[in-house]
Amino acid sequence: MLRPIVVGLDGSRESLAAADWAAREALRRGLPLRLIHAWEGLPSDAADLPELEAPRHRARRILRGAMDRLNERYPQLYLSADQIARPATDVLVAEGVEAELLVLGSRAFSGFGGFMAGSVASATVAHAARPVVLVRADQTPEDEHLADAEGRPSARTAHRPVVVGVDPAHCEELLAFGFESAALRAAPLRVVYAWQLPYMPGAAEAKARETMREAAQRTLAHVLAPWREKYAAVELHALAEEGRPAQQLLDVTQDAGLLVVGRRIRPARLGPHTGPITHAVLHHVRCPVAVVPHE
Repeated sequence: MLRPIVVGLDGSRESLAAADWAAREALRRGLPLRLIHAWEGLPSDAADLPELEAPRHRARRILRGAMDRLNERYPQLYLSADQIARPATDVLVAEGVEAELLVLGSRAFSGFGGFMAGSVASATVAHAARPVVLVRADQTPEDEHLADAEGRPSARTAHRPVVVGVDPAHCEELLAFGFESAALRAAPLRVVYAWQLPYMPGAAEAKARETMREAAQRTLAHVLAPWREKYAAVELHALAEEGRPAQQLLDVTQDAGLLVVGRRIRPARLGPHTGPITHAVLHHVRCPVAVVPHE
């Protein structure tokens, strides 16, 4: 059975942009798309109260409007929708267990040109067992593509690069998602491994930097070797760069169409956590961000 792509809808511009992005991704992957609207319901013994009719009507209107919009834009897409009277985070995390990926809209722009995830999206990212993609409100089909010869936005040009930020010790799930995303788009893939030189006396710094650079390049090449073979058609750029990981990813993602980062699954006693690098890019990067959970 095919896993669907699931979108959380709340009627906002952000969630509609997320639904559009998810529809294109579902078509690329040959998967169905499922729209979900969650709202805080009352206990079942209060289900007939007249004051519940307003949120039910709003939920139906949101889903119907989104389905009409997507059916018109993507008539070949297999589409379904459901409204669920439970807290949004609980619903999205539960739906995500059986999904290929979850897609959510960002809540608001930060002061640095990126976006903030919002409480529901942040909690969902921190708990989800499957990849979660966050999409900005102003994301359009043209944003996935390079500008045309005149510098104008176009949906007919080649796709922008996919970027993956990796820790070589924990990167199999991220590389699988990144290579597949690049292959589906016929897009270049940039794999970024950021390393930093520890403090040391100035006389030893130059030699140590060159040694660490060579070691980082060898490590990244070793990690990527089987993926190069599996995805020989993907144009791969391996970047072992000195610097803070979050800043390196922000620099490399300036012209990207998708950024893939990881979230380490922590033991239940430690609670959910997105990690400092993922947290930073979610607040500042401009393109859609896929957060992939990993051990």
